[in-house]
Amino acid sequence: MQSRMRWVVYAVLGLVVVPALGFAAWVWITLSYSYSSGERAGQLQKISHKGWVCKTWEGEITMPTQPGIPPQIFTFSVRDEGVAQQLVKAAGQRVSLSYDQHMGVPTKCFGETEYFITRVQVLPNQ
Repeated sequence: MQSRMRWVVYAVLGLVVVPALGFAAWVWITLSYSYSSGERAGQLQKISHKGWVCKTWEGEITMPTQPGIPPQIFTFSVRDEGVAQQLVKAAGQRVSLSYDQHMGVPTKCFGETEYFITRVQVLPNQ
């Protein structure tokens, strides 16, 4: 009887605990280490708090290219509530955004994009 109980414990560990720990490690690694970082500047077009279960801050800026060519759109996510509030106040203005790129984040609960904004600077109008 004890060997049967031991087998059940090992089965639970193997089927539930080990995969859960692996998933947690994957999330921690992808959110702790950035693949790249940089700056993007443009007109802040959108910032919204969205999601059914996992509410995330999502936004986009338009970056002008050359006359006659449609602007590029840069979509991003925000994890820091303070940065999100700065973006809400800057809606419609020219901004410079510092970002970290986190590739391989396993779920949309942390953000819909792989670009996470870390700093916002409102730029003067030209």
